[in-house]
Amino acid sequence: MGDWNRRTVLTGIGAGLASATVPAMAGAGAPRRKLGYAVVGLGSYATNQIMPQFKNCDHAQLVALVSGTPGKLERYGAEYGIPKTHRYSYATYDTIRNNPDIDVVYVVLPNSMHAEYSIRASQAGKHVMCEKPMATTAAEAEAMIAAARKANRKLMIGYRCHFEQHNLRAIELVKSGFVGRPTLITAEHGFYAPAGIWRLDKAMSGGGSLMDIGIYSLNAARYLAGEEPVELVATEWTDKSDPRFKNTEDRIDFQLRFPSGLIANCVSSYSSGHNAFRVTGTKGWVGMEPATSYEGHQMWTRADGKTEQVTLPPPRKNQFAAQLDHLPESVLTGIPLRASGEEGLRDMRLIEAIYRSARERRAVSLV
Repeated sequence: MGDWNRRTVLTGIGAGLASATVPAMAGAGAPRRKLGYAVVGLGSYATNQIMPQFKNCDHAQLVALVSGTPGKLERYGAEYGIPKTHRYSYATYDTIRNNPDIDVVYVVLPNSMHAEYSIRASQAGKHVMCEKPMATTAAEAEAMIAAARKANRKLMIGYRCHFEQHNLRAIELVKSGFVGRPTLITAEHGFYAPAGIWRLDKAMSGGGSLMDIGIYSLNAARYLAGEEPVELVATEWTDKSDPRFKNTEDRIDFQLRFPSGLIANCVSSYSSGHNAFRVTGTKGWVGMEPATSYEGHQMWTRADGKTEQVTLPPPRKNQFAAQLDHLPESVLTGIPLRASGEEGLRDMRLIEAIYRSARERRAVSLV
């Protein structure tokens, strides 16, 4: 691997990423109290991935629950020791403004509800974490940003991969010149979507695979490129005889062109399994598969004619805990948000452009 030996890949670049994965509190005298989260929406992602991670956080704690299902409030309230005074229905949601224990609201609802419940949380004086995609339209995303700004509250989008150590390592390798000048990115994400899930109902999801798994291809292409695209072209393929796709798309392939000349070829699919990306440059490549999964990430690099697998030591915090801690750290110390509302808005504008390109069957200029 020439000057880029295995030790460099594992330790030299990684030294800077250790602090990036789990940012330290600024200043020896910085506040250390944990900020309280209310989780809104007790579906499988919230209950299986997010809520169990609060125990691993340094600056975040679960203090309240919001759900339209009384049985879930009772079950998870008991499991996490949430008093009944801190369990809310959607009808009583706005009364969170009266609960000083709640500092942050985490919106984990179907896409069509993201804007409404994020805006109402800002109006209640709470900071907001909202799952991706940020909204169903760029206009909704802009309204969310405006509401947070008016309330002088922070708005963060749940891009967990921005806190996952393998993804951070891939970004740093590209930035540091390991692959040379990047020329091509491939990013492929998809799975077989079973019939009946809310994500196949456009009224709730805002679209098909692109509004769900495809956003991983889009966002990865952007953070790996380190620049914003200037043009895109997209193609949709959907079998309309498949009852799953009454009003949503199955597969969209899209290509992004960046100012440097870098091209990203991306896949979004509800009928085939993909979870991978690769950045190829003039000197080599770095790739991952799976790339953006909940766990089990694997990374390879190639330089000087040699392909090697990169193994990273387990992080002190996984991507979920690190993400949960990041918003409180920003609130308490003023560090910039890595995944701000503006980041979510950029993806929403690109998603709209991808749909437009696929519908009109033409390239779309982004400048």
